[in-house]
Amino acid sequence: MGIKSEYAYAAGFGSIGMTFASWLASRGKPDDSRAQSDRWGIFVGQWAPTFLAVGIALRLEEQKSLTMKK
Repeated sequence: MGIKSEYAYAAGFGSIGMTFASWLASRGKPDDSRAQSDRWGIFVGQWAPTFLAVGIALRLEEQKSLTMKK
Protein backbone atom coordinates (compact mmCIF):
# COMPACT_ATOMS: atom_id res chain seq x y z
CA MET A 1 0.00 0.00 0.00
CA GLY A 2 3.04 2.27 0.13
CA ILE A 3 2.93 2.89 3.88
CA LYS A 4 6.44 2.55 5.23
CA SER A 5 7.40 1.68 8.78
CA GLU A 6 9.31 4.97 9.02
CA TYR A 7 6.02 6.87 8.67
CA ALA A 8 4.53 5.03 11.65
CA TYR A 9 7.68 5.63 13.71
CA ALA A 10 7.57 9.33 12.85
CA ALA A 11 3.91 9.50 13.86
CA GLY A 12 4.73 7.78 17.16
CA PHE A 13 7.51 10.20 18.02
CA GLY A 14 5.38 13.11 16.81
CA SER A 15 2.59 12.10 19.17
CA ILE A 16 5.10 12.06 22.04
CA GLY A 17 5.98 15.64 21.14
CA MET A 18 2.30 16.58 20.92
CA THR A 19 1.72 15.08 24.36
CA PHE A 20 4.53 17.11 25.85
CA ALA A 21 3.32 20.29 24.13
CA SER A 22 -0.24 19.70 25.35
CA TRP A 23 1.00 19.17 28.90
CA LEU A 24 3.08 22.38 28.76
CA ALA A 25 0.11 24.34 27.41
CA SER A 26 -2.12 23.07 30.22
CA ARG A 27 0.24 24.39 32.88
CA GLY A 28 -0.70 28.00 32.12
CA LYS A 29 -4.47 27.51 32.16
CA PRO A 30 -6.85 28.09 35.05
CA ASP A 31 -7.57 25.06 37.22
CA ASP A 32 -11.01 24.35 35.71
CA SER A 33 -9.70 23.92 32.15
CA ARG A 34 -6.36 22.42 33.21
CA ALA A 35 -7.95 19.02 33.89
CA GLN A 36 -9.38 18.88 30.38
CA SER A 37 -5.99 19.78 28.89
CA ASP A 38 -4.30 17.09 30.98
CA ARG A 39 -6.81 14.49 29.79
CA TRP A 40 -6.18 15.54 26.18
CA GLY A 41 -2.45 15.05 26.77
CA ILE A 42 -3.05 11.57 28.16
CA PHE A 43 -5.28 10.72 25.19
CA VAL A 44 -2.67 11.84 22.67
CA GLY A 45 0.01 10.04 24.69
CA GLN A 46 -1.74 6.75 24.08
CA TRP A 47 -1.25 7.14 20.34
CA ALA A 48 2.53 6.67 20.58
CA PRO A 49 2.54 2.96 21.50
CA THR A 50 -0.04 2.26 18.81
CA PHE A 51 1.96 3.98 16.08
CA LEU A 52 5.18 2.33 17.24
CA ALA A 53 3.54 -1.11 17.26
CA VAL A 54 2.23 -0.53 13.74
CA GLY A 55 5.74 0.52 12.73
CA ILE A 56 7.17 -2.71 14.07
CA ALA A 57 4.54 -4.76 12.24
CA LEU A 58 5.24 -2.90 9.01
CA ARG A 59 8.99 -3.41 9.45
CA LEU A 60 8.46 -7.16 9.85
CA GLU A 61 6.34 -7.22 6.71
CA GLU A 62 8.99 -5.25 4.81
CA GLN A 63 11.68 -7.72 5.89
CA LYS A 64 9.45 -10.66 5.01
CA SER A 65 8.80 -9.34 1.52
CA LEU A 66 12.52 -8.71 0.97
CA THR A 67 13.44 -12.28 1.93
CA MET A 68 10.69 -13.72 -0.28
CA LYS A 69 12.06 -11.83 -3.32
CA LYS A 70 15.50 -13.41 -2.93
